[in-house]
Amino acid sequence: MTKPPAKPRAARKPAAKSAAAKPVEIVGQTLERALDPLRSAWKSAALKRADRSARQFSGPPAPAGKPGLARSPNAVPMPAMPPIAGVELAIGRAGLYKHDRPDVLVMRFAEGTTCAGVFTRHGVGSAPVDWCKRHLKVSGGADIRALVVNAGCANSFTGRPGADAARRVASAVAKRFDCRQGQVMLASTGVIGELLPDAKITARLPEITRGLAGDAWPDAARAIMTTDTFPKGAFAEATIDGETVRIAGIAKGSGMIAPDMATMLAFVATDAAIAPAALQALVKLYVHATFNAVTVDGDRSTNDTLLLFATGQSAAPRISRAGDARLADFRAKLEGVLLDLAQQLVRDGEGATKFVKVTITGATSAASARKIARTVCESPLVKTAFAGEDANWGRIVMAVGRADEPINRERISVKFGDLWAARDGRVSPDYSEAKMSAYMKAKELEVAVDVGVGRGSATMWTCDLTHGYISINGDYRS
Repeated sequence: MTKPPAKPRAARKPAAKSAAAKPVEIVGQTLERALDPLRSAWKSAALKRADRSARQFSGPPAPAGKPGLARSPNAVPMPAMPPIAGVELAIGRAGLYKHDRPDVLVMRFAEGTTCAGVFTRHGVGSAPVDWCKRHLKVSGGADIRALVVNAGCANSFTGRPGADAARRVASAVAKRFDCRQGQVMLASTGVIGELLPDAKITARLPEITRGLAGDAWPDAARAIMTTDTFPKGAFAEATIDGETVRIAGIAKGSGMIAPDMATMLAFVATDAAIAPAALQALVKLYVHATFNAVTVDGDRSTNDTLLLFATGQSAAPRISRAGDARLADFRAKLEGVLLDLAQQLVRDGEGATKFVKVTITGATSAASARKIARTVCESPLVKTAFAGEDANWGRIVMAVGRADEPINRERISVKFGDLWAARDGRVSPDYSEAKMSAYMKAKELEVAVDVGVGRGSATMWTCDLTHGYISINGDYRS
């Protein structure tokens, strides 16, 4: 996870309100008055639950990531990841961390492998992001031969020296693999503002590359972890014109996660044969509802990268168009892999104890619904209510109203799972505090809001906000 020094965030320019976007404070006040007699008891219980959730992060450390972090309660197991024809992986330790752990990943691809990528739109960016964007543009994504990833140093905000360090790593790998340096992709994660000690990486390349193997996906996922508490991987098989192809991917990310493509590091490979332009079209298409639909804390990184490689080593025919009918099953499986990885980022949100799905319907457009969903997902008040297992739907309504998007407060409805909290702008007649409290104890929650002005809808995923997030980020560099 890349972490810059704390800086004030730039204010977002609000979208214009429609006449229907009236203040929603009255609804929130109605809720507060109705539930006021129980307020003190709820707050006391919520604080106790939040303290318990913070303490659970002092348990046994997870492998490869930051020492002292217990495995997330929302963790999912690493799936079986069989080899992808034309892909070899190896890991090693360059000493970019104080403690003993792998911190370098090298991937080698078969000749003719195509590549597509999407990257952070962060204003600062990083040397490896600049490198990949430049060389993918020059090559058109054709014949990419290697990828080098390091954890422990973002090599961002390092100027010309950082760019030179990145180039030297690519050059050293190119010499070992007998290819051009522009055929080597790069990615980094770690502390912002620290120059990459490239000599540490290049000195270990002979040892690392001797370990290249096709079945090292689990090791690769662990090597790129930072504050992650579990390795993240996904796998699927699809058919193209009757031939079976494989898709495998790994990702890292736990904090500094917000929708802006991409919001982490993710590397996906397939043995299908897909032209670069078609591959790029697929990445741009499916990233919208996957990696761009998750958020942990509303912050985006300088190093976010998603790269998709197609080795062409299967028996399936080469595909030149993203819309080719023969790609139908592949498209569905690719989107599934990307969504699986994206949701794992949220499950591993720093200090998180809840995995939350937020769906907005009845908006004027999908874009409007998306903005409302993101506002709900990133509200500290909403997220702490999740942490305290408090079904405070007034906070949901507050976040909906401050998204500065068209809504009809007289028609707003809110559901937690199958339980109605509000209907038509007021407390639901069948609202049950006991049932709501029981539902909020679940690890996975669903919140649905209809804003009553149209047919636009959007879904995003987030997590709760606990004391664990503060603990992890308060001493990130130590």
